[in-house]
Amino acid sequence: MSVGFVMLCHTALDRAAQVARHWAEHGCPVVIHVDRRVGKGPFRRMQRVLEGVADIRFSERFACEWGTWGLVAATQAASTLMLRDFPAVRHVYLASGSCLPLRPVKELVAYLDSRPRTDFIESVTTEDVGWTVGGLNIERFTLRFPFSWRKQRRLFDGYVRLQRRLGFRRRIPAGLVPHLGSQWWCLTRQTLSAILESPDRAAHDAYFKRVWIPDESYFQTLVRQVSANVESRSLTLSKFDFQGKPHIFYDDHLQLLRKSDCFVARKIWPHADKLYRVFLSDDAGNQPAAEPNPGKIDRLFSKAVERRTKGRAGLYMQSRFPQWNWENGMTAAPYSVFEGFSELFENFDIWLGKVTGTRVHGHLFAPDRVAFAGGEKVYNGALSDSAKLRDYNPRSFLVSLIWNTRGERQCLQFGPDDNQEIGAFFARDPNAQISVISGAWAVPLFRANVNFGEIRKEAARLQKIEAAHLAELRDPSVKAKVRIWTLAEFVENPMEPLQTIIDEISPRSNRRLTEAPRMADLTGFGQFLQNLRNQGMQPVLMGDFPAGDDPRPTTTRRGRPYLVK
Repeated sequence: MSVGFVMLCHTALDRAAQVARHWAEHGCPVVIHVDRRVGKGPFRRMQRVLEGVADIRFSERFACEWGTWGLVAATQAASTLMLRDFPAVRHVYLASGSCLPLRPVKELVAYLDSRPRTDFIESVTTEDVGWTVGGLNIERFTLRFPFSWRKQRRLFDGYVRLQRRLGFRRRIPAGLVPHLGSQWWCLTRQTLSAILESPDRAAHDAYFKRVWIPDESYFQTLVRQVSANVESRSLTLSKFDFQGKPHIFYDDHLQLLRKSDCFVARKIWPHADKLYRVFLSDDAGNQPAAEPNPGKIDRLFSKAVERRTKGRAGLYMQSRFPQWNWENGMTAAPYSVFEGFSELFENFDIWLGKVTGTRVHGHLFAPDRVAFAGGEKVYNGALSDSAKLRDYNPRSFLVSLIWNTRGERQCLQFGPDDNQEIGAFFARDPNAQISVISGAWAVPLFRANVNFGEIRKEAARLQKIEAAHLAELRDPSVKAKVRIWTLAEFVENPMEPLQTIIDEISPRSNRRLTEAPRMADLTGFGQFLQNLRNQGMQPVLMGDFPAGDDPRPTTTRRGRPYLVK
Protein backbone atom coordinates (compact mmCIF):
# COMPACT_ATOMS: atom_id res chain seq x y z
CA MET A 1 0.00 0.00 0.00
CA SER A 2 1.28 3.49 -0.78
CA VAL A 3 -1.80 5.69 -0.38
CA GLY A 4 -4.34 5.94 2.41
CA PHE A 5 -7.60 7.85 2.42
CA VAL A 6 -8.95 10.12 5.15
CA MET A 7 -12.69 10.64 4.70
CA LEU A 8 -14.64 13.48 6.33
CA CYS A 9 -18.29 12.39 6.33
CA HIS A 10 -21.33 14.51 7.16
CA THR A 11 -24.31 13.14 5.23
CA ALA A 12 -25.25 10.19 3.00
CA LEU A 13 -23.21 7.77 5.13
CA ASP A 14 -24.39 4.82 3.03
CA ARG A 15 -22.65 6.26 -0.04
CA ALA A 16 -19.54 7.12 1.96
CA ALA A 17 -19.42 3.53 3.25
CA GLN A 18 -19.73 2.25 -0.32
CA VAL A 19 -16.72 4.32 -1.44
CA ALA A 20 -14.68 3.43 1.66
CA ARG A 21 -15.27 -0.29 1.03
CA HIS A 22 -14.16 0.19 -2.60
CA TRP A 23 -10.87 1.79 -1.58
CA ALA A 24 -10.17 -0.68 1.23
CA GLU A 25 -10.87 -3.72 -0.94
CA HIS A 26 -8.37 -2.38 -3.47
CA GLY A 27 -5.57 -2.22 -0.92
CA CYS A 28 -5.86 1.34 0.41
CA PRO A 29 -6.48 1.86 4.14
CA VAL A 30 -9.26 4.27 5.07
CA VAL A 31 -9.77 6.35 8.21
CA ILE A 32 -13.29 7.74 8.50
CA HIS A 33 -14.32 10.77 10.50
CA VAL A 34 -18.06 11.21 11.01
CA ASP A 35 -19.34 14.62 12.06
CA ARG A 36 -20.28 14.58 15.72
CA ARG A 37 -23.56 16.26 14.85
CA VAL A 38 -24.62 13.09 13.03
CA GLY A 39 -26.90 10.97 15.20
CA LYS A 40 -25.71 7.79 16.87
CA GLY A 41 -28.11 5.64 14.85
CA PRO A 42 -26.73 6.47 11.34
CA PHE A 43 -23.16 6.34 12.71
CA ARG A 44 -23.62 2.85 14.19
CA ARG A 45 -25.29 1.61 11.01
CA MET A 46 -22.23 2.74 9.05
CA GLN A 47 -19.96 0.93 11.48
CA ARG A 48 -22.00 -2.27 11.13
CA VAL A 49 -21.94 -2.04 7.32
CA LEU A 50 -18.14 -1.78 7.31
CA GLU A 51 -17.56 -4.25 10.11
CA GLY A 52 -15.10 -6.89 9.05
CA VAL A 53 -13.61 -4.87 6.19
CA ALA A 54 -9.85 -4.80 6.67
CA ASP A 55 -7.92 -1.56 7.02
CA ILE A 56 -10.85 0.69 7.90
CA ARG A 57 -10.73 2.80 11.07
CA PHE A 58 -13.00 5.39 12.69
CA SER A 59 -11.37 8.43 14.29
CA GLU A 60 -12.41 10.65 17.19
CA ARG A 61 -15.43 12.70 16.27
CA PHE A 62 -15.60 16.52 16.14
CA ALA A 63 -18.43 18.90 15.28
CA CYS A 64 -17.68 20.09 11.74
CA GLU A 65 -19.58 23.27 10.95
CA TRP A 66 -18.65 25.00 7.73
CA GLY A 67 -15.82 27.50 8.06
CA THR A 68 -14.87 26.52 11.62
CA TRP A 69 -11.90 24.87 13.31
CA GLY A 70 -13.74 21.56 13.72
CA LEU A 71 -12.90 20.56 10.14
CA VAL A 72 -9.17 20.99 10.78
CA ALA A 73 -9.36 19.16 14.13
CA ALA A 74 -11.16 16.27 12.44
CA THR A 75 -8.52 16.12 9.70
CA GLN A 76 -5.71 16.19 12.27
CA ALA A 77 -7.23 13.37 14.32
CA ALA A 78 -7.92 11.13 11.33
CA SER A 79 -4.49 11.81 9.78
CA THR A 80 -2.71 11.03 13.06
CA LEU A 81 -4.57 7.70 13.24
CA MET A 82 -3.66 6.94 9.64
CA LEU A 83 0.06 7.58 10.21
CA ARG A 84 0.06 5.55 13.42
CA ASP A 85 -1.84 2.46 12.26
CA PHE A 86 -0.56 2.20 8.71
CA PRO A 87 3.21 2.71 8.52
CA ALA A 88 3.36 1.56 4.89
CA VAL A 89 1.27 4.52 3.70
CA ARG A 90 3.43 6.98 1.75
CA HIS A 91 0.70 9.48 0.69
CA VAL A 92 -2.44 10.49 2.58
CA TYR A 93 -5.36 11.55 0.40
CA LEU A 94 -8.01 13.76 2.05
CA ALA A 95 -11.53 13.20 0.70
CA SER A 96 -15.10 13.83 1.75
CA GLY A 97 -18.03 11.49 2.14
CA SER A 98 -19.48 12.85 -1.09
CA CYS A 99 -16.34 12.07 -3.11
CA LEU A 100 -16.24 9.40 -5.78
CA PRO A 101 -13.16 7.83 -7.43
CA LEU A 102 -13.17 8.41 -11.17
CA ARG A 103 -10.23 6.17 -12.08
CA PRO A 104 -9.04 2.77 -10.83
CA VAL A 105 -7.10 2.77 -7.57
CA LYS A 106 -4.11 1.15 -9.25
CA GLU A 107 -3.74 4.19 -11.53
CA LEU A 108 -3.66 6.55 -8.55
CA VAL A 109 -1.15 4.29 -6.76
CA ALA A 110 1.10 4.20 -9.83
CA TYR A 111 0.81 7.95 -10.27
CA LEU A 112 1.87 8.64 -6.67
CA ASP A 113 4.59 5.97 -6.71
CA SER A 114 6.25 7.86 -9.56
CA ARG A 115 6.15 11.04 -7.42
CA PRO A 116 7.12 9.78 -3.94
CA ARG A 117 8.23 13.20 -2.63
CA THR A 118 5.54 15.40 -4.18
CA ASP A 119 2.79 17.08 -2.17
CA PHE A 120 -0.39 17.87 -4.10
CA ILE A 121 -2.15 20.78 -2.42
CA GLU A 122 -3.50 24.01 -3.80
CA SER A 123 -1.50 26.69 -1.98
CA VAL A 124 -1.62 30.29 -3.20
CA THR A 125 -0.73 33.55 -1.43
CA THR A 126 -3.62 35.83 -0.60
CA GLU A 127 -2.39 38.44 -3.10
CA ASP A 128 -2.73 35.95 -5.94
CA VAL A 129 -6.16 34.57 -5.05
CA GLY A 130 -9.01 35.70 -7.28
CA TRP A 131 -11.65 33.16 -6.34
CA THR A 132 -12.43 34.00 -2.71
CA VAL A 133 -16.06 34.91 -2.16
CA GLY A 134 -17.08 37.06 0.79
CA GLY A 135 -14.74 40.04 0.58
CA LEU A 136 -12.06 38.69 2.95
CA ASN A 137 -8.54 37.81 1.82
CA ILE A 138 -5.71 38.83 4.13
CA GLU A 139 -8.26 40.00 6.74
CA ARG A 140 -9.27 36.42 7.43
CA PHE A 141 -5.79 36.07 8.98
CA THR A 142 -5.68 39.41 10.86
CA LEU A 143 -9.19 39.66 12.35
CA ARG A 144 -11.05 37.49 14.85
CA PHE A 145 -14.09 35.45 13.89
CA PRO A 146 -15.84 34.14 16.99
CA PHE A 147 -19.28 34.08 15.31
CA SER A 148 -20.65 31.70 12.70
CA TRP A 149 -20.94 33.23 9.25
CA ARG A 150 -23.91 31.00 8.41
CA LYS A 151 -25.86 31.02 11.66
CA GLN A 152 -24.91 34.42 13.10
CA ARG A 153 -24.48 36.56 9.99
CA ARG A 154 -25.41 39.86 11.65
CA LEU A 155 -22.99 39.32 14.53
CA PHE A 156 -20.31 38.15 12.10
CA ASP A 157 -20.62 41.22 9.87
CA GLY A 158 -21.00 43.62 12.77
CA TYR A 159 -17.90 42.30 14.54
CA VAL A 160 -15.86 42.57 11.33
CA ARG A 161 -16.96 46.20 10.89
CA LEU A 162 -16.13 46.96 14.51
CA GLN A 163 -12.61 45.55 14.19
CA ARG A 164 -12.02 47.54 11.03
CA ARG A 165 -13.26 50.72 12.68
CA LEU A 166 -11.03 50.20 15.71
CA GLY A 167 -8.04 49.27 13.55
CA PHE A 168 -7.63 45.89 15.25
CA ARG A 169 -5.13 43.50 13.69
CA ARG A 170 -3.94 40.10 14.87
CA ARG A 171 -0.26 39.36 14.61
CA ILE A 172 0.59 36.58 12.16
CA PRO A 173 3.06 34.15 13.80
CA ALA A 174 6.66 34.66 12.74
CA GLY A 175 7.68 32.63 9.70
CA LEU A 176 4.15 32.06 8.44
CA VAL A 177 3.14 33.39 5.04
CA PRO A 178 -0.64 32.98 4.70
CA HIS A 179 -1.71 30.78 1.80
CA LEU A 180 -5.14 29.67 0.62
CA GLY A 181 -6.38 26.74 -1.41
CA SER A 182 -8.75 23.82 -1.75
CA GLN A 183 -9.38 21.74 1.35
CA TRP A 184 -8.84 18.50 -0.58
CA TRP A 185 -5.16 17.58 -0.74
CA CYS A 186 -2.79 14.61 -1.03
CA LEU A 187 0.32 14.96 1.17
CA THR A 188 3.33 12.74 1.73
CA ARG A 189 3.87 11.04 5.06
CA GLN A 190 6.96 13.17 5.70
CA THR A 191 5.12 16.45 5.12
CA LEU A 192 2.02 15.49 7.09
CA SER A 193 4.14 14.17 9.99
CA ALA A 194 6.18 17.38 10.06
CA ILE A 195 3.00 19.47 10.34
CA LEU A 196 1.31 17.30 12.98
CA GLU A 197 4.47 16.76 15.07
CA SER A 198 5.83 20.31 14.80
CA PRO A 199 7.05 21.78 18.13
CA ASP A 200 5.10 24.92 17.18
CA ARG A 201 1.85 23.08 16.58
CA ALA A 202 0.16 24.39 19.73
CA ALA A 203 0.90 27.98 18.69
CA HIS A 204 -0.20 27.32 15.13
CA ASP A 205 -3.43 25.69 16.24
CA ALA A 206 -4.22 28.53 18.64
CA TYR A 207 -3.70 31.05 15.84
CA PHE A 208 -5.69 29.23 13.14
CA LYS A 209 -8.63 28.58 15.47
CA ARG A 210 -9.51 32.27 15.01
CA VAL A 211 -8.90 32.34 11.27
CA TRP A 212 -11.95 32.40 9.02
CA ILE A 213 -12.39 29.10 7.10
CA PRO A 214 -9.18 27.55 8.51
CA ASP A 215 -9.62 24.31 6.53
CA GLU A 216 -8.68 26.31 3.41
CA SER A 217 -5.57 27.84 4.95
CA TYR A 218 -4.11 25.65 7.78
CA PHE A 219 -2.39 22.92 5.75
CA GLN A 220 -2.06 25.23 2.76
CA THR A 221 0.10 27.62 4.81
CA LEU A 222 2.09 25.15 6.89
CA VAL A 223 3.00 22.94 3.94
CA ARG A 224 5.15 25.77 2.62
CA GLN A 225 7.33 25.57 5.75
CA VAL A 226 8.10 21.86 5.61
CA SER A 227 7.76 20.65 2.02
CA ALA A 228 10.45 20.94 -0.63
CA ASN A 229 8.27 19.84 -3.53
CA VAL A 230 4.75 21.29 -3.65
CA GLU A 231 2.55 21.04 -6.70
CA SER A 232 -0.08 23.71 -6.15
CA ARG A 233 -3.05 21.76 -7.45
CA SER A 234 -5.53 19.23 -6.21
CA LEU A 235 -6.02 15.75 -7.61
CA THR A 236 -9.72 16.07 -6.74
CA LEU A 237 -12.14 17.64 -9.18
CA SER A 238 -14.22 20.24 -7.37
CA LYS A 239 -15.95 23.11 -9.13
CA PHE A 240 -17.62 26.15 -7.63
CA ASP A 241 -20.22 28.54 -9.01
CA PHE A 242 -20.11 32.34 -8.98
CA GLN A 243 -21.45 32.39 -5.40
CA GLY A 244 -18.71 30.11 -4.11
CA LYS A 245 -21.05 27.11 -3.80
CA PRO A 246 -19.84 23.72 -5.05
CA HIS A 247 -21.29 22.27 -8.22
CA ILE A 248 -23.11 18.99 -7.65
CA PHE A 249 -22.58 16.21 -10.18
CA TYR A 250 -25.50 14.09 -11.34
CA ASP A 251 -25.90 11.02 -13.56
CA ASP A 252 -25.92 13.07 -16.75
CA HIS A 253 -22.42 14.37 -15.92
CA LEU A 254 -20.88 10.94 -16.54
CA GLN A 255 -18.98 11.83 -19.71
CA LEU A 256 -17.98 15.20 -18.29
CA LEU A 257 -16.37 13.53 -15.27
CA ARG A 258 -14.53 11.06 -17.46
CA LYS A 259 -13.19 13.86 -19.59
CA SER A 260 -11.53 15.57 -16.61
CA ASP A 261 -9.10 12.64 -16.08
CA CYS A 262 -9.08 13.45 -12.34
CA PHE A 263 -8.72 10.65 -9.81
CA VAL A 264 -11.53 11.77 -7.49
CA ALA A 265 -14.51 14.12 -7.84
CA ARG A 266 -16.78 15.92 -5.44
CA LYS A 267 -19.59 16.72 -4.84
CA ILE A 268 -21.58 13.71 -6.10
CA TRP A 269 -25.35 13.65 -5.61
CA PRO A 270 -26.15 10.75 -3.24
CA HIS A 271 -28.87 9.44 -5.58
CA ALA A 272 -26.66 9.41 -8.69
CA ASP A 273 -26.93 5.62 -8.94
CA LYS A 274 -25.42 5.48 -12.41
CA LEU A 275 -22.25 7.35 -11.37
CA TYR A 276 -21.66 5.12 -8.36
CA ARG A 277 -22.38 1.99 -10.37
CA VAL A 278 -20.02 2.93 -13.23
CA PHE A 279 -17.08 4.37 -11.32
CA LEU A 280 -17.06 1.80 -8.54
CA SER A 281 -17.08 -1.11 -10.98
CA ASP A 282 -14.01 -2.99 -12.15
CA ASP A 283 -14.59 -1.72 -15.69
CA ALA A 284 -13.95 1.90 -14.74
CA GLY A 285 -10.40 1.69 -16.04
CA ASN A 286 -11.22 1.08 -19.68
CA GLN A 287 -9.79 4.43 -20.69
CA PRO A 288 -6.20 5.53 -21.37
CA ALA A 289 -4.22 6.86 -18.43
CA ALA A 290 -3.74 10.62 -18.56
CA GLU A 291 -2.58 13.50 -16.43
CA PRO A 292 -5.42 14.90 -14.28
CA ASN A 293 -6.59 17.98 -16.12
CA PRO A 294 -9.79 19.59 -14.82
CA GLY A 295 -9.04 22.51 -17.15
CA LYS A 296 -10.49 20.43 -19.98
CA ILE A 297 -13.97 21.07 -18.69
CA ASP A 298 -13.44 24.62 -17.45
CA ARG A 299 -14.95 25.97 -20.66
CA LEU A 300 -18.18 24.11 -20.01
CA PHE A 301 -18.34 25.38 -16.45
CA SER A 302 -17.69 28.93 -17.64
CA LYS A 303 -20.60 28.59 -20.03
CA ALA A 304 -22.74 27.20 -17.23
CA VAL A 305 -21.89 30.16 -15.00
CA GLU A 306 -22.69 32.57 -17.82
CA ARG A 307 -25.98 30.83 -18.50
CA ARG A 308 -26.78 30.84 -14.78
CA THR A 309 -26.00 34.53 -14.28
CA LYS A 310 -27.08 35.98 -17.62
CA GLY A 311 -29.39 33.43 -19.17
CA ARG A 312 -30.45 33.60 -22.81
CA ALA A 313 -31.48 36.91 -24.31
CA GLY A 314 -35.19 37.42 -23.95
CA LEU A 315 -35.82 34.29 -21.87
CA TYR A 316 -37.07 34.95 -18.35
CA MET A 317 -36.83 31.77 -16.29
CA GLN A 318 -38.44 31.38 -12.90
CA SER A 319 -35.08 30.44 -11.36
CA ARG A 320 -33.48 33.75 -12.36
CA PHE A 321 -36.34 36.15 -13.02
CA PRO A 322 -34.42 39.41 -13.27
CA GLN A 323 -34.81 42.60 -11.39
CA TRP A 324 -35.32 45.81 -13.34
CA ASN A 325 -32.35 46.45 -15.65
CA TRP A 326 -30.79 43.08 -14.72
CA GLU A 327 -31.86 41.03 -17.70
CA ASN A 328 -29.72 39.70 -20.53
CA GLY A 329 -31.62 41.27 -23.37
CA MET A 330 -35.17 42.43 -22.80
CA THR A 331 -36.48 40.48 -25.78
CA ALA A 332 -35.14 37.67 -27.92
CA ALA A 333 -35.30 39.26 -31.39
CA PRO A 334 -35.93 42.56 -33.23
CA TYR A 335 -39.55 43.64 -33.74
CA SER A 336 -41.35 46.70 -35.11
CA VAL A 337 -43.97 48.91 -33.51
CA PHE A 338 -46.16 51.11 -35.73
CA GLU A 339 -48.08 53.96 -34.16
CA GLY A 340 -50.64 55.80 -36.26
CA PHE A 341 -50.17 53.79 -39.46
CA SER A 342 -53.29 51.66 -39.22
CA GLU A 343 -55.29 54.85 -38.55
CA LEU A 344 -53.90 56.67 -41.58
CA PHE A 345 -53.78 53.80 -44.10
CA GLU A 346 -56.47 51.32 -45.07
CA ASN A 347 -55.51 47.66 -44.56
CA PHE A 348 -52.00 48.69 -43.55
CA ASP A 349 -51.28 45.32 -41.90
CA ILE A 350 -52.07 43.40 -45.12
CA TRP A 351 -49.90 45.70 -47.21
CA LEU A 352 -46.96 45.57 -44.79
CA GLY A 353 -47.10 41.76 -44.58
CA LYS A 354 -46.96 41.45 -48.37
CA VAL A 355 -44.10 43.93 -48.77
CA THR A 356 -41.87 42.65 -45.95
CA GLY A 357 -42.92 39.02 -45.53
CA THR A 358 -43.25 39.53 -41.77
CA ARG A 359 -46.06 38.68 -39.36
CA VAL A 360 -48.12 41.85 -38.84
CA HIS A 361 -50.46 42.03 -35.88
CA GLY A 362 -53.10 44.57 -35.09
CA HIS A 363 -53.28 46.41 -31.78
CA LEU A 364 -51.90 43.75 -29.42
CA PHE A 365 -52.54 45.99 -26.42
CA ALA A 366 -56.04 47.14 -27.33
CA PRO A 367 -58.41 47.48 -24.37
CA ASP A 368 -60.95 44.89 -25.53
CA ARG A 369 -58.82 42.02 -26.92
CA VAL A 370 -55.43 41.08 -28.33
CA ALA A 371 -55.53 41.55 -32.11
CA PHE A 372 -53.27 38.73 -33.26
CA ALA A 373 -52.46 38.45 -36.96
CA GLY A 374 -55.20 36.63 -38.84
CA GLY A 375 -57.63 37.08 -35.96
CA GLU A 376 -56.15 34.13 -34.06
CA LYS A 377 -57.54 33.50 -30.57
CA VAL A 378 -54.52 31.53 -29.36
CA TYR A 379 -51.03 32.26 -30.62
CA ASN A 380 -47.55 30.72 -30.39
CA GLY A 381 -46.68 29.74 -26.84
CA ALA A 382 -50.37 29.34 -25.92
CA LEU A 383 -50.81 33.12 -25.69
CA SER A 384 -54.48 33.97 -25.35
CA ASP A 385 -56.24 36.92 -26.96
CA SER A 386 -57.74 37.76 -23.57
CA ALA A 387 -57.01 41.37 -22.64
CA LYS A 388 -57.42 40.52 -18.97
CA LEU A 389 -54.73 37.84 -19.07
CA ARG A 390 -52.42 40.08 -21.10
CA ASP A 391 -52.81 43.02 -18.74
CA TYR A 392 -51.83 40.91 -15.73
CA ASN A 393 -48.25 41.36 -16.98
CA PRO A 394 -48.03 43.17 -20.36
CA ARG A 395 -44.24 43.04 -20.29
CA SER A 396 -44.14 39.26 -19.98
CA PHE A 397 -46.81 38.96 -22.65
CA LEU A 398 -44.66 40.81 -25.19
CA VAL A 399 -41.47 38.99 -24.15
CA SER A 400 -43.22 35.63 -24.55
CA LEU A 401 -44.57 36.58 -27.96
CA ILE A 402 -41.13 37.56 -29.26
CA TRP A 403 -39.48 34.49 -27.70
CA ASN A 404 -42.03 32.04 -29.11
CA THR A 405 -41.78 33.51 -32.63
CA ARG A 406 -37.99 33.61 -32.93
CA GLY A 407 -36.92 33.52 -36.57
CA GLU A 408 -39.96 35.48 -37.78
CA ARG A 409 -40.03 39.24 -37.28
CA GLN A 410 -43.12 40.51 -35.50
CA CYS A 411 -44.81 43.83 -36.29
CA LEU A 412 -47.57 45.30 -34.16
CA GLN A 413 -49.76 48.39 -34.00
CA PHE A 414 -49.85 50.67 -30.98
CA GLY A 415 -51.69 53.85 -30.09
CA PRO A 416 -52.82 56.10 -27.25
CA ASP A 417 -55.98 54.08 -26.72
CA ASP A 418 -53.95 50.94 -25.93
CA ASN A 419 -52.52 49.83 -22.59
CA GLN A 420 -49.74 52.38 -21.99
CA GLU A 421 -47.94 50.33 -19.36
CA ILE A 422 -45.88 48.68 -22.10
CA GLY A 423 -44.68 52.01 -23.54
CA ALA A 424 -41.69 52.35 -21.21
CA PHE A 425 -40.63 48.80 -22.07
CA PHE A 426 -40.71 49.62 -25.79
CA ALA A 427 -38.49 52.63 -25.20
CA ARG A 428 -35.85 50.70 -23.22
CA ASP A 429 -35.65 47.71 -25.54
CA PRO A 430 -32.78 47.84 -28.07
CA ASN A 431 -34.65 45.30 -30.21
CA ALA A 432 -37.60 47.64 -30.74
CA GLN A 433 -37.99 49.66 -33.94
CA ILE A 434 -40.65 52.28 -33.21
CA SER A 435 -42.23 54.35 -35.99
CA VAL A 436 -44.70 57.02 -34.92
CA ILE A 437 -47.05 59.25 -36.90
CA SER A 438 -48.02 61.64 -34.15
CA GLY A 439 -51.60 62.83 -34.16
CA ALA A 440 -52.83 60.08 -36.52
CA TRP A 441 -55.31 58.98 -33.85
CA ALA A 442 -57.37 62.03 -34.93
CA VAL A 443 -58.18 60.47 -38.32
CA PRO A 444 -60.74 57.94 -36.95
CA LEU A 445 -62.27 60.76 -34.89
CA PHE A 446 -62.50 62.90 -38.02
CA ARG A 447 -64.42 60.13 -39.77
CA ALA A 448 -66.58 59.22 -36.75
CA ASN A 449 -70.28 59.99 -36.88
CA VAL A 450 -70.78 61.09 -33.26
CA ASN A 451 -71.52 64.26 -31.34
CA PHE A 452 -68.71 66.80 -31.84
CA GLY A 453 -68.62 67.52 -28.11
CA GLU A 454 -67.71 63.87 -27.46
CA ILE A 455 -65.12 64.01 -30.22
CA ARG A 456 -63.48 67.02 -28.58
CA LYS A 457 -63.25 65.30 -25.20
CA GLU A 458 -61.85 62.13 -26.75
CA ALA A 459 -59.31 64.11 -28.79
CA ALA A 460 -58.09 65.90 -25.67
CA ARG A 461 -57.72 62.59 -23.83
CA LEU A 462 -55.82 60.87 -26.62
CA GLN A 463 -53.53 63.83 -27.20
CA LYS A 464 -52.58 63.94 -23.53
CA ILE A 465 -51.76 60.23 -23.54
CA GLU A 466 -49.70 60.40 -26.74
CA ALA A 467 -47.81 63.49 -25.57
CA ALA A 468 -46.67 61.61 -22.46
CA HIS A 469 -45.69 58.61 -24.59
CA LEU A 470 -43.69 60.78 -27.01
CA ALA A 471 -41.87 62.32 -24.08
CA GLU A 472 -40.79 58.81 -23.06
CA LEU A 473 -39.58 58.06 -26.58
CA ARG A 474 -37.56 61.29 -26.72
CA ASP A 475 -35.78 60.67 -23.42
CA PRO A 476 -31.96 60.52 -23.83
CA SER A 477 -31.85 57.11 -22.13
CA VAL A 478 -34.05 55.47 -24.80
CA LYS A 479 -32.40 52.44 -26.41
CA ALA A 480 -35.01 51.63 -29.04
CA LYS A 481 -34.67 52.88 -32.61
CA VAL A 482 -37.31 55.61 -32.74
CA ARG A 483 -38.58 57.68 -35.66
CA ILE A 484 -41.33 60.25 -35.18
CA TRP A 485 -43.18 62.19 -37.88
CA THR A 486 -46.08 64.54 -37.45
CA LEU A 487 -49.18 63.62 -39.43
CA ALA A 488 -48.78 66.69 -41.66
CA GLU A 489 -45.20 65.95 -42.71
CA PHE A 490 -45.88 62.24 -43.22
CA VAL A 491 -48.90 62.90 -45.48
CA GLU A 492 -46.90 65.39 -47.52
CA ASN A 493 -44.35 62.72 -48.54
CA PRO A 494 -45.25 59.20 -47.33
CA MET A 495 -42.96 57.23 -49.61
CA GLU A 496 -39.64 58.29 -48.15
CA PRO A 497 -40.38 57.30 -44.51
CA LEU A 498 -42.08 54.10 -45.65
CA GLN A 499 -39.02 53.17 -47.70
CA THR A 500 -36.77 53.82 -44.69
CA ILE A 501 -38.91 51.60 -42.48
CA ILE A 502 -39.04 48.77 -45.04
CA ASP A 503 -35.25 48.91 -45.51
CA GLU A 504 -34.73 48.49 -41.77
CA ILE A 505 -37.11 45.57 -41.53
CA SER A 506 -35.73 43.80 -44.63
CA PRO A 507 -32.22 45.19 -45.18
CA ARG A 508 -31.31 42.51 -47.76
CA SER A 509 -34.32 42.87 -49.99
CA ASN A 510 -33.12 46.06 -51.79
CA ARG A 511 -36.69 46.62 -52.91
CA ARG A 512 -37.77 50.09 -53.94
CA LEU A 513 -41.37 50.91 -53.15
CA THR A 514 -43.44 51.98 -56.13
CA GLU A 515 -46.68 52.48 -54.26
CA ALA A 516 -47.89 53.09 -50.75
CA PRO A 517 -50.97 51.61 -49.09
CA ARG A 518 -54.26 53.41 -49.69
CA MET A 519 -54.44 56.48 -47.48
CA ALA A 520 -57.64 57.53 -45.77
CA ASP A 521 -59.47 60.40 -47.41
CA LEU A 522 -58.42 63.51 -45.49
CA THR A 523 -60.55 66.01 -47.36
CA GLY A 524 -61.77 68.45 -44.77
CA PHE A 525 -59.31 67.29 -42.09
CA GLY A 526 -57.76 70.75 -41.76
CA GLN A 527 -61.17 72.24 -41.07
CA PHE A 528 -61.84 69.49 -38.55
CA LEU A 529 -58.76 70.50 -36.61
CA GLN A 530 -59.84 74.15 -36.78
CA ASN A 531 -63.22 73.16 -35.35
CA LEU A 532 -61.45 71.49 -32.44
CA ARG A 533 -59.56 74.72 -31.81
CA ASN A 534 -62.81 76.68 -32.02
CA GLN A 535 -64.27 74.36 -29.37
CA GLY A 536 -61.36 75.07 -26.99
CA MET A 537 -59.17 72.02 -27.68
CA GLN A 538 -55.71 72.78 -29.11
CA PRO A 539 -54.47 69.97 -31.43
CA VAL A 540 -50.68 70.23 -31.47
CA LEU A 541 -49.38 66.75 -32.40
CA MET A 542 -50.65 66.66 -35.99
CA GLY A 543 -48.35 69.30 -37.35
CA ASP A 544 -49.42 72.15 -39.64
CA PHE A 545 -52.81 71.47 -41.27
CA PRO A 546 -54.17 74.88 -42.42
CA ALA A 547 -57.93 74.97 -42.68
CA GLY A 548 -59.09 74.48 -46.27
CA ASP A 549 -55.69 73.30 -47.53
CA ASP A 550 -56.45 69.60 -47.86
CA PRO A 551 -53.79 67.03 -48.84
CA ARG A 552 -54.04 65.38 -52.23
CA PRO A 553 -54.58 61.66 -51.71
CA THR A 554 -54.09 60.80 -55.37
CA THR A 555 -50.33 60.46 -54.87
CA THR A 556 -50.79 57.41 -52.69
CA ARG A 557 -53.71 55.64 -54.32
CA ARG A 558 -53.14 52.07 -55.36
CA GLY A 559 -52.71 51.85 -59.14
CA ARG A 560 -50.95 55.23 -59.38
CA PRO A 561 -47.32 54.48 -58.54
CA TYR A 562 -45.21 57.04 -56.81
CA LEU A 563 -41.86 56.73 -58.57
CA VAL A 564 -38.70 57.57 -56.65
CA LYS A 565 -35.91 58.83 -58.93
